[in-house]
Amino acid sequence: MSRIAAVLPLLLLLVTGWKIAEPTRHLSLPADHVSHPDYKIEWWYYTGNLDTQDGRRVGYQLTFFRVGVNEQPPSASRWAVRDLHMAHFAVSDLANKQFHVFDRLQRDGAGWAGAATDRYRVWNGQWSASANADGSHQLHASDRESGLALDLRLTNTTRWVGHGDDGYSRKGQDPANASEYYSLPRLATQGVLTMDGRTQDVHGASWMDHEFGSSVLEANQVGWDWFGLQLADGRDLMLYQMRRRDGSRDPFSSGTLVSPDGKVVHLTRDDYTLEPRETWKSPKSGATYPIRWHVTIPSQNLVFDVNATMPDQELHTPRSTGVTYWEGAVDLSGNGTPGFSGGRGYMELTGYTGVPLSDALR
Repeated sequence: MSRIAAVLPLLLLLVTGWKIAEPTRHLSLPADHVSHPDYKIEWWYYTGNLDTQDGRRVGYQLTFFRVGVNEQPPSASRWAVRDLHMAHFAVSDLANKQFHVFDRLQRDGAGWAGAATDRYRVWNGQWSASANADGSHQLHASDRESGLALDLRLTNTTRWVGHGDDGYSRKGQDPANASEYYSLPRLATQGVLTMDGRTQDVHGASWMDHEFGSSVLEANQVGWDWFGLQLADGRDLMLYQMRRRDGSRDPFSSGTLVSPDGKVVHLTRDDYTLEPRETWKSPKSGATYPIRWHVTIPSQNLVFDVNATMPDQELHTPRSTGVTYWEGAVDLSGNGTPGFSGGRGYMELTGYTGVPLSDALR
């Protein structure tokens, strides 16, 4: 699902002059991991569930955004701003019910942040995501004041899926309102986590989204609910629904189901239902988020619940984008459904507080 929510306040500039996503373009990996500066908006998004060596569980999110400001800066100075780079880093300490959030905003010209076009490397200060010689991905993020740090190596990078039509993911009535979108849905993850003054080995599974395009939300779209889920039986599932002003689900909501053998099933809005079953009201923002959902996909004989591992996984990003949204670790439960063995994943909920996202673009 498009992660524009985190950069909307910076997208007041016109989109003219930037390349748009087209169905004739075909994704190629690992080549398309690199930056695509001809497009206005691009993001590399990692989420995952990890287990520590002492049996604790943590969730994490590390996201890098690039937003084009001026396709052809008037000056060749290294201080001229062509792109802005934002980054969000969050850790869910599920054992202690604590949520840690950090964010950054930098320009690219001075080298403080950037995204390479000749190899896979994106960075914002000391936070980074890159590819190793063997194709694995390396992540690093840390906060000096709290001492929290994460260093991870992610493998199984050859298993990927393009969403929509071979990676062309349409988001609205206008065919140009689309993005190039793919996921690496099940990355075996190992590394170290430093938290509470202690460094521990961690292992688990991560999900990567990479998306680039130049379009923005349409006027009647106010937010979305996104799910990246790793089922215990080996299947991976991405679902999202765009929410409209009248409360209905946008026709361009969709999903993708990937079997362990690589078989892909693309889902339209009519192939699944998402029913909220429990909500949580944030004491900080006042927003009310649906944190438990009932999911049905009749054609795949799938019926299960998505449950937030803890209610408060709300991100406030005053140092970068100013957007408030919910993103956090979830568990899957079958509630007695025969053959369903559970799973883990991540959920993103946007547009539940503040100015409607589409209004922020006018």
